[in-house]
Amino acid sequence: MTHKYDYLVIGSGIAGMSFALKAARRGNSVAIICKSTLDEANTNFAQGGVASVTNLELDNFEKHIHDTMVAGDWLSDPAAVEQVVKNAPEQIRELLSWGVDFDKKPDGSFDLHREGGHSEFRILHHADNTGAEIQQSLIKRILADPNIDVFDHRFAVEIITEHHLGRIVTRRTPDITCFGAYILNEETGSVDTFLARVTVMATGGIGAVYGATSNPLVSTGDGIAMVYRAKGTVKDMEFIQFHPTVLYHPGDRPSFLITEAMRGYGAVLKNIHGEEFMQKYDPRLSLAPRDIVARAIDSEMKQAGSDHVYLDVSHKDPEETKHHFPNIYEKCLSLGIDITKDMIPVAPAAHYLCGGIKVDLNGESSIKRLYAIGECSCTGLHGGNRLASNSLIEAVVYADAAEKHASTLVNGYDFRTDVPDWNDEGTEHPDELVLITQSEKEVAQIMSYYVGIVRSDLRLKRAWNRLDILYKETEELFRRSKPTRQLCELRNIINIAYLVMRQALERKESRGLHYTVDYPHP
Repeated sequence: MTHKYDYLVIGSGIAGMSFALKAARRGNSVAIICKSTLDEANTNFAQGGVASVTNLELDNFEKHIHDTMVAGDWLSDPAAVEQVVKNAPEQIRELLSWGVDFDKKPDGSFDLHREGGHSEFRILHHADNTGAEIQQSLIKRILADPNIDVFDHRFAVEIITEHHLGRIVTRRTPDITCFGAYILNEETGSVDTFLARVTVMATGGIGAVYGATSNPLVSTGDGIAMVYRAKGTVKDMEFIQFHPTVLYHPGDRPSFLITEAMRGYGAVLKNIHGEEFMQKYDPRLSLAPRDIVARAIDSEMKQAGSDHVYLDVSHKDPEETKHHFPNIYEKCLSLGIDITKDMIPVAPAAHYLCGGIKVDLNGESSIKRLYAIGECSCTGLHGGNRLASNSLIEAVVYADAAEKHASTLVNGYDFRTDVPDWNDEGTEHPDELVLITQSEKEVAQIMSYYVGIVRSDLRLKRAWNRLDILYKETEELFRRSKPTRQLCELRNIINIAYLVMRQALERKESRGLHYTVDYPHP
């Protein structure tokens, strides 16, 4: 079956949905491809908030720009940083117009939080479930828009380029163009052709490549892997942010996130013996940037031989704590932990990718007619490390920039009429799913053991050798099998793991989130 839309948006987080809403109000037809359902996206799991300068009496753009550059270890693109910071207030107003409710003080001003790396209170939030508030508000708008069609339980297998029209495409090929994507219908098992004038990749992050992650398990790097296979440019994959504090509860996957806002509120990190330790690592203590805090926790765990450390908020007013963090309070209480009295066991977990599909200030990738926004993109904003709560605002600012740019071009693009249907002739359904699930577990173990918070050339090369075997096995299985979501996800996480390792090996320094014992200094 073939579908035609002005815009094909692959992904349903804040980036994809805000782009779709902006494009649809111009009268364009938009298809949103959901791997699962509209509400299963990283956005829905974001607890902390959205960073934007709103209190002009204390804050300004220059401070936010400086904080972002410092957190990014001066690897951030100044133009991208300025674009996001200066356009943030306008996009906050748009979110408010879409029904997003940020917490306010009795006087009507925003109840702003401060998080690690920020010099001022500038984080807008909705209790401790800001992402869910944004996600649900946008979903209501999406479902009410007649120009937007939502396709649930669909999986993007590959983007369509000249490669599928018989042209040999390499990384040196100029002017590669995207004409849409091949999309697996999980209900029927068929692979449908979605043709589009413009395709937008908004597939989120890669957390599920690791054993311990705060991301939903749909975060398998699909968009990045597809663009990489289509010979698009992928950058800065070595910069993976490990959230320092997810709830340590063995067996949980994904892990429950303990927002950084809790440390901004006054929670203190302590080791397994109940002793504060951040003073040994950074003068900013528990409010140091995430990479420093994560490495400090990793060091304390290794020294003590423990699986976790503690986050202690028991010294704060109990009612105030429950008011600010109701979901964290309820989750911990369900496990027998009363955070107003007990310390919270926490450990780092894969959380956010700072690299991804390289895009320009318009969100356009190296492949024509293909944009990438949200976590799957590498805008240059984050550099070597993401400043807390900069990601949600980056998503809406770049969705706006991409839509404005694409709107000037979309009507000049034609649909390709010579795109062949997906060819699965001679293939069979994979008969042993255990092979796929076991390979997924092996990738997660390899990445967690060898490509984690602290790295070395020896570990990275060992990971490379082990993944090479899995890559060859999986590509052979893919060639002789009908596509399934599980098989395609495995293929993608292997591609992602390779990209992380290769780009980590290429960086001969410790910088931002990439720390290697072989090159400990920038």
